[in-house]
This record gives sequence, structure tokens and C-alpha cells, in this order.
Amino acid sequence: MGDGVTEKRAEAPGAGSASRAGGRRGSATRALVMDTALRLFTERGYDRTTMRAIATEAGISVGNAYYYFTSKQELIQGFYHRISELHAEDSKEVLAAEREFGPRLRGVLLSWLRIAQPYHEFGPQLFKNAADPASPLSPFSPEAEAPRRAAIGILAEVVDGSRIKIDRELRADLPELLWLYQMGIVLFWVHDRSPDCSRTHRLVEHTVPLIERLVELSRLRPMRSLTRDAVRVLSEMIPPSSESRP
Repeated sequence: MGDGVTEKRAEAPGAGSASRAGGRRGSATRALVMDTALRLFTERGYDRTTMRAIATEAGISVGNAYYYFTSKQELIQGFYHRISELHAEDSKEVLAAEREFGPRLRGVLLSWLRIAQPYHEFGPQLFKNAADPASPLSPFSPEAEAPRRAAIGILAEVVDGSRIKIDRELRADLPELLWLYQMGIVLFWVHDRSPDCSRTHRLVEHTVPLIERLVELSRLRPMRSLTRDAVRVLSEMIPPSSESRP
């Protein structure tokens, strides 16, 4: 693997400034490979883009490209991780400033749209290959569990840090249900061709108050049974975590 092995050795503990420089070079190369791959996936399509083409466009050896990502599928999983990390960081401000459920949820969803906007042109290519639930590229797949759990974790923060009163049975499942709602927003965004995805932003603005109202109604006795039945149905759509699989 040539260059990749050299970079890995440079990152070994105790290498001092050389270690830090190697780490920075490694991170920069990894980001270069991913950015190049996303561009080629958008321009040529995922199926017609090879790891060799990605390496050539990035100006590195094929072995070095494989050092950072063993396959195109791993590149997509790396993309999910990147979005997840950027979203978590970008959401911190609204989660620290707001205590009302609606503004917290709205802020987190708009944060995701802001973070993902540079990759909007890649969205259709990703959806084309990720729409199959059995595909490892699907956000519902076992391979995507880590970024999926991270996204649900952000939504758990939305719930736990808010003042809203929620039916106790709904509270436990609410972050995962909100993730399904977010996936609906993402699907709409993938197909949105309005300037700056303004239609998706309006969808968030119009639906968050409805979600907030439904959550509030869950505490009312006449609505409690209906809410819990709906939760049980929707929960069937949520992929089980690796801990719960037989």
C-alpha cells in the first residue's frame, strides 16, 4: 500500500511533531478521497465510478485510496459519518439556546439541511442506490447503524432537553419516531429542485408545529390509547440495533 503505510507509521504514538503532521496528512488525504468520490458519483453515477477512477482524480495511488476506504460502499458509510459528525457539531448552538420542543426540533432539522446542502446534487445518486432496504448503502441497513444511532441521539437531545410534557410510553420511542420523520424530510429534500431547497425548508416550518402538537396531545387521556397504538405500528419500521438482534 506504499504511501498509506508510510502515513500510518507517521501517526504512531510517540512520533512527536512528525506524528501530528502525519495525522494531518492522513486526514487530508482521507477527505480528498471522499470529496473526489462524491464528485465522481454525482457526475458519472455510483455504478460507473471505480476506485481506480477515484484514485486517479485524487492524484494518489490506487493502493493509497484502498488504504483509507476498502470499497465504494465504505465511502458512502464514511459520508454518512461525516454528515453525522457535522450535524452534531452544528446542532450544539440551538440545543444550548432553546428549551421549547418545537424550536429545538426545527433548529436541528434546519441544521441538517444546512450541513447537507453542499451535497444536494449527490442526493439523487445516493437515493438511487440506497432506496433498496437490503442495500448496505441504505440508512436503514445494519452497516449504517452507527450514524443512524448518532442521528437518533441528536433527536433524543431534542426531547430530553425540552420542557414539553410527554406520555411516558411515547417518550421512550419518540427519538426513533422523530428519526423516521426526519428521513421523510430527507427524501423530500433529495427530490427538491426549488432554489436553495426552499420547499424543504417550508416543509420543516409547516410540519414541526404539527409534530409538537401531536406530542402534546399524547398526554391527554382520550388520545393516549390512539397514540400508543400508532407508536407500536411505526416502531415496526425502525431497524433493530445490533444489540437487539438474535
